Amino acid sequence: MNVLLRSRIPGLGDRGDIVRVADGYARNYLIPRKLAVVATPKIEQQAVAMRQKAEAQRARERAEAEERARLLAGLRLEISARASDEGTLFGSVGTSDIVSAVQAATGIELDRAQVRLEAPLKHVGEHPVVLALGHGVDVAIAVVVTPAEH
Repeated sequence: MNVLLRSRIPGLGDRGDIVRVADGYARNYLIPRKLAVVATPKIEQQAVAMRQKAEAQRARERAEAEERARLLAGLRLEISARASDEGTLFGSVGTSDIVSAVQAATGIELDRAQVRLEAPLKHVGEHPVVLALGHGVDVAIAVVVTPAEH
């Protein structure tokens, strides 16, 4: 059965795509959950408009992500944290600390999931951090962890 996808379904397709699926999958899962509709000739015309609209939306979002990447490129954040004399932090600097520092420094709001950290930062020094801004746009920044004054 050919169906028009009304939303993105991983492994199947994007919104506006017409895909061939098993009849039971369409009748029992996709259509009742309003994830797809049966593809009729009239629906196929609407699919073209849906794809164009979705493509324009993705282009806008990518342009916004590239603009944010341009503003964040080369950013050097300084975050203070309590540390021992050897430079080991008593706690750690995590994604939420980095998100807060980026917003304070630039006014750009990020989600914690956009900060790519292998593990929380637990030592004083400079650490490279990658921010995934979406649509394949990544930007590297430097986070400098300094010992806080007691």
